[in-house]
Amino acid sequence: MTTTITRDELAARIAADIPEGAYVNLGIGAPTLVANFLPDDLEIILHTENGLLGMGEAPAAGMIDPDLINAGKQPVTALPGAAYFHHADSFAMMRGGHLDVCVLGAFQVSERGDLANWSTGAPGAIPAVGGAMDLAIGAKSVYVMTDLLTKTGESKLVAACTYPLTGVGCVTRVYTDHAIFDVTPDGFSVREAFGDNTVETLEGLTGLSLGPADASRDADAAASAEGN
Repeated sequence: MTTTITRDELAARIAADIPEGAYVNLGIGAPTLVANFLPDDLEIILHTENGLLGMGEAPAAGMIDPDLINAGKQPVTALPGAAYFHHADSFAMMRGGHLDVCVLGAFQVSERGDLANWSTGAPGAIPAVGGAMDLAIGAKSVYVMTDLLTKTGESKLVAACTYPLTGVGCVTRVYTDHAIFDVTPDGFSVREAFGDNTVETLEGLTGLSLGPADASRDADAAASAEGN
């Protein structure tokens, strides 16, 4: 068995968790891949902060419209009924709590749900905050898509962020190439482990105490039952 899944496989896994009717923003970089795996039979409305609601998947080769791009300057498509609007209106949607889900990348996520994704604080590093702060605080659910480990083998899941923060206590769930983690009042809980990963091996990789793999799902089920 393997211990990791690919970026495309992770994007497909995130897409499967987005409910029908949701208004969703996909952050610059890997999160944009999620658009390519949204089910055709569900209506999920994609928002991009440069002023488009109703964004589709990446265009086929030879079908690129140079005037139709997302916030990362990547070519995209527009679905029937799509709307274009001013940048300021787009940020009003983000800040006003009108997005159900956003998917962002990360340098670090703390076990309290703090997010650091715009700067490592390194001398000479170019800040790249964009609309991440507005999305992190404005979206109802914040999903993070990232590798679990840095290129030097350090965990991106940490007890406390050491990089400049994008948002405090804002992350709902972290999707990594090793496992999916929910942020709970008691820290990270392993929602789903990929390949031969276990709670114990993930604790070894992160250096954190992690909740069991089924804890979050049991909590969700209990909350749903109480609501009924």
